Amino acid sequence: MKIIYADFIYTPKGFIANQAVAFTDTIQEVGTLEVLETKYPDANIIKTEPNSVLFPGFINTHVHLEFSANKTSLKYGSFMPWLDSVIEHREDLVGSCDNAMMMGECEAMLRSGITTFGAISSFGNELEVCEKAPQRVVFFNELIGSNAQYADMLYGDFMERVKASMSCEKSSYITPAIAIHSPYSVHPIILQKAVNVAKEHKLPLCAHFLESQAEREWLEHGEGELKGFFKKYFNTETPVTNIQEFMYAFDTYPTHFTHCVQANQVELDYLAQKGHSIAHCPRSNRYLGVGRLPIENLKLPFTVATDGLSSNDSLSIFDEMRAAILLHNDIPIQELATSLLKSVTSDAADILGLNNGRIEIGKLADFAVVTLREAPKREEEIALWAVLHTKEVSKVFVGGEHF
Repeated sequence: MKIIYADFIYTPKGFIANQAVAFTDTIQEVGTLEVLETKYPDANIIKTEPNSVLFPGFINTHVHLEFSANKTSLKYGSFMPWLDSVIEHREDLVGSCDNAMMMGECEAMLRSGITTFGAISSFGNELEVCEKAPQRVVFFNELIGSNAQYADMLYGDFMERVKASMSCEKSSYITPAIAIHSPYSVHPIILQKAVNVAKEHKLPLCAHFLESQAEREWLEHGEGELKGFFKKYFNTETPVTNIQEFMYAFDTYPTHFTHCVQANQVELDYLAQKGHSIAHCPRSNRYLGVGRLPIENLKLPFTVATDGLSSNDSLSIFDEMRAAILLHNDIPIQELATSLLKSVTSDAADILGLNNGRIEIGKLADFAVVTLREAPKREEEIALWAVLHTKEVSKVFVGGEHF
């Protein structure tokens, strides 16, 4: 048994002062330090630094580790030039991204308090790293393939990767999951098969959706910049699906859609009606010039996520939340900071079906300790000060173990 004490503890209902948490690999009790010391006299007492705040470990729902080698190879500013540069440099970037580099990024995420992340995997190369990473990993095996001629082969490879991740579930912190690359890159037949697999095995499901105006023009009219892209690389000028058909494929299973910056209000309302959610990646959206997700009007839950280093400069969840504060300048800043913290803790856990994200009895003992530079003068501003001033957390625990 261990007991950790902090000046403040974050809960979904707000911050509570001068409380402590007793835990093993799960949270056993929350109360005053005196009461818990009396009840658990043999417990190891962990006292945090002055002005510390105990958070549940943060959850980054959407990361691409396989592009961690990118620094200046890919072109930012607009989606299609970026996509062309991905095609041009993909082999070099994936080839130079070895296990040590990916593990380094996992450790960097841990230093920013990320105790769980969703790894979007196109090839399965990250599985060995994710098995050894200190964090919990929702391992999203990504399905891609719009050419009907190769659909069966691509689906077969996808299912092999799904089975490989399933085999890791009992021996590691891996949760197997399924990702759909995008409406323009996955044939509807194998898309439906993949959704059925997620339903059958109750696996978390995510999909990139309406990230750019080019995607919208292609899906709606078969025109725009993606038309030339598909003609050049895939010798086709006809999209395999449309926006409505793609959305309807997920009607019976809650899905975490990524980006959605080009979705209109009707489409966002439809996703909300069907119980879906959104992974919001503010820096990626800005760097690729695709637009802003209007989180102030959303009727469905969202998470803040970093995306990968193919469209970002770090995998820090605090860097991402600070970017969101700057991007969404019409939302009152205190309200926004509170919403962002909820999006990377309890909301993210609920969306991914995980038993963490809250400091409550029975939840997994995943914690991040943030130490403020000075004592907060007003408790209602703790959320904002935590987001603005934190570069790295002071302590981090996964499953009750200190890293």
